[in-house]
Amino acid sequence: MESTPQIARLVKRAYWLIKLRWIAIIGVGAATFFAHSIMGVSVQDVPLYCIAAALIFHNVLSLLLLKKILRASTTNVIASIKRIINLQISIDLVILTILLHFSGGIESPIVIYFVFHMIIASILLSVWESYLQATFAVALISLLAVLEHKGVIPHYCLQGFLTCNMQDGAFYVLGTVFILSSTLYLVVYMTSSISTQLRKQEEAYRQANLQLQQKDRIKDEYVLRLTHDIKAHLAAIQSCLGVLVNKLAGPLNDQQTDFVDRAYNRTKKLTTFVRALLRLTQMRLSDKFEMGIFSLSNTISSAIDTVRAKAKDKMLTLTADVEPSVDKAFGDQFSIEETITNLLLNSIKYTPAKGTVQVNAKDNGDALLVEIVDTGIGIPTNEIDKVFDEFYRASNARKVERDGTGLGLSIAKQTIQRHGGNIWAESQEGAGTKISFTLPKRQD
Repeated sequence: MESTPQIARLVKRAYWLIKLRWIAIIGVGAATFFAHSIMGVSVQDVPLYCIAAALIFHNVLSLLLLKKILRASTTNVIASIKRIINLQISIDLVILTILLHFSGGIESPIVIYFVFHMIIASILLSVWESYLQATFAVALISLLAVLEHKGVIPHYCLQGFLTCNMQDGAFYVLGTVFILSSTLYLVVYMTSSISTQLRKQEEAYRQANLQLQQKDRIKDEYVLRLTHDIKAHLAAIQSCLGVLVNKLAGPLNDQQTDFVDRAYNRTKKLTTFVRALLRLTQMRLSDKFEMGIFSLSNTISSAIDTVRAKAKDKMLTLTADVEPSVDKAFGDQFSIEETITNLLLNSIKYTPAKGTVQVNAKDNGDALLVEIVDTGIGIPTNEIDKVFDEFYRASNARKVERDGTGLGLSIAKQTIQRHGGNIWAESQEGAGTKISFTLPKRQD
């Protein structure tokens, strides 16, 4: 099975080559105009403009062919893209040779661009393919030099820019071809060596990353099994303690009641932590979300109804400002409602009595923007970037409540990112916090 990252890298290289060719097209057209119209150099402007047009046709054809291969979803995508890159470079060398012919032959400085093509070939192609392209380039240059030297094809001198008719000297032709050929092969050797080492390092990093991902998955599976078992035991302990707390097994004296209440409360907090950890681990291990179109405004209303009693207990003002245009979102409604509910509970927990908590929902172009704004204790400036990390709790939050899990915002981040959205925090310590996240409107 073909590697998706490898296909992505090859596609990126193919598009890079097409992008470079657009630059070359502009360069040929601009240089021809400048040399002929401004500097008064004797250039074959019509053939050169035709070469620029041929490059445009070549580039458009290459782009269409590449898109056709990607749409076809063939099982041999990598080989097909490599063939396109090889063909493009070969055609480029042919066009460059024609350009060289109409720009002064091998005495023209344009011959240097063959070196650039060899560098590009060595970066994009395998070692043997690079040497093959270098051989092809040498053959084209040699053929051009011989044909001009023998007078089989005309030599177009750049009058006013170069010393002309140097191609008539056999020693000059042989020497120039030899130096250029050796330069091309040397460039291919050096560039290919560097590219090969970089590819080996890239593959080593990729394999190491795969091993780390596998180890991370094994760790998550272990945590999942462990937390699942702990949760079952904690549920049994909490159930037994609940019987004692509710005096169902008989009356307790004051000291016994105190100890049982403390054990019961600790067990409740530990159960909450284990459930959060279990939820986060399940999300990390599973990609299963029941995605679909749902009403975001109704989801926000439902979340607010869930936390309204908590806000009332603290005498907080709980409001919502949902723009009329905010309606359909794409995602798992249950997970999004759970996320909004948990973010609201977080704001309620860390907002002093008689404060305010508000939910805003806006149309943000391609996405919907949801904001949970409170007048709570805020987050220290140097800790804002850390609050979405697993198990991290802001220093002032630990003073308000010692036993938080530090997983709430991590779960929210996992959920939103899995929906293709972003989540971030803005806060000022002592003045409140705004947690914002985006959601896609729909998926066509």
